[in-house]
Amino acid sequence: QVQLVESGGGLVQAGGSLRLSCVASTTIFSINTMGWYRQAPGKQRELVAEMVSGGATNYSDSVKGRFTISRGNAKPTVYLQMSNLKVEDTAVYYCTADQTGVGRFWGQGTQVTVSS
Repeated sequence: QVQLVESGGGLVQAGGSLRLSCVASTTIFSINTMGWYRQAPGKQRELVAEMVSGGATNYSDSVKGRFTISRGNAKPTVYLQMSNLKVEDTAVYYCTADQTGVGRFWGQGTQVTVSS
């Protein structure tokens, strides 16, 4: 069982920035894709960004040019640098990690609130 610990959420004004972090409790060699999803009140959970171990990335159209996903080298970590935040970015953000041969694990979520 892989545990994911997220940090970095909080309250920020529109136009501001936040950086989310997530670390997985396993070896880096067993993790393929890591990413971030979000769920706003009354809406379905949606992909924000993901990054495979080879470095390829995939972003939601709504965050392209504003958010940047990156991964750590020593541990299975994933970061989400969020800039020019908008009120509509308000959501609970979830970290994910895909373990080879096992499946996807989810973090407990971290709240991001953007005020106008």
